[in-house]
Amino acid sequence: MEKRKVIATVMVVGLSVFFSGLVGAAEKYPTKAIELVVPFAAGGSTDVLARLVAKFAPKYFDKPLVVVNKPGGGGVVGTEGVVRSKPDGYSLYVGYGSGHDLVMPHFQKLPYKTFEDLIPICRLSVHSVAMVNRADAPYKNLKEFIEWGKKREQVTASVSTKAGSVDITFQALAKATGLKIVTVPFRGGADAVTAIVGGQTDTGGNHPSEIISHIKAKRLIPIAVALEQRDPALPDVPTFRELGYDVVTVGSVKGVAAPKGTPPEVVQYLVERFKKVCEDPEFIQEMKNIGQPVMFQGPSEFAKYLRDGFEQYGKLIKEFDIKLQ
Repeated sequence: MEKRKVIATVMVVGLSVFFSGLVGAAEKYPTKAIELVVPFAAGGSTDVLARLVAKFAPKYFDKPLVVVNKPGGGGVVGTEGVVRSKPDGYSLYVGYGSGHDLVMPHFQKLPYKTFEDLIPICRLSVHSVAMVNRADAPYKNLKEFIEWGKKREQVTASVSTKAGSVDITFQALAKATGLKIVTVPFRGGADAVTAIVGGQTDTGGNHPSEIISHIKAKRLIPIAVALEQRDPALPDVPTFRELGYDVVTVGSVKGVAAPKGTPPEVVQYLVERFKKVCEDPEFIQEMKNIGQPVMFQGPSEFAKYLRDGFEQYGKLIKEFDIKLQ
């Protein structure tokens, strides 16, 4: 009799575990808040974008999106945190396609593989690297800046991170003009803007969403953008190429990525929901207001775009023989 009781108990426990496993497996993603990890300090262009996406998320996501800033190492620290996280869709990297993804690997080995260890979810936006000067500076355009700079041993430029798209833009400009430009890296775009506004550097490079308010307030004047065509956010600002200097980059890429191993159904859910956010008319308008045009791409297109951008930076680095300062 006792033996039968033991067997019955074991069967009940076993069935309970079995069915609880089925229930767990059947739980629909997401069941809790999703972290959007921004590997830069608060206030920069990536942070501003992530917070705007999180603002519109409740309309399309079943759980809230929570922005978490993890700056350090020019973006590497926060990105590595996502790479090492559990691939369950609850820790996403916002800013995929930044300088430390496409530029830094040309100079140094990273603690993870940019393309192999991350799954591209989507591209949200692309915008330019813009050179800006203080409104009270003695140089009002690129020609005057170059003439002023050549009378000095060196000029300084504030950049958001070391070996990022802004850093490379100024190093390429230095090679193209013959100027000695020393780039001064910060923890993100917001800090770099503060430096140029405060007169800590002679010039600076930032993205439109970080500088538009300062331009409107007449604290900064935009000089040129490093794109093949003018940036819609700064339509009156010429490209470097228009001014006679072949300094062109793919711009600042704002994408979303998940760690390798994330289930396909989770990836699909994320792609669909981010796409809906990017199609929202109010979101599109607010993005326009902050100088970040919506340029959505799905996983396949975005993956190719990133590879092409990586190769383009490689050619730029080789052409101008750029070394890491």
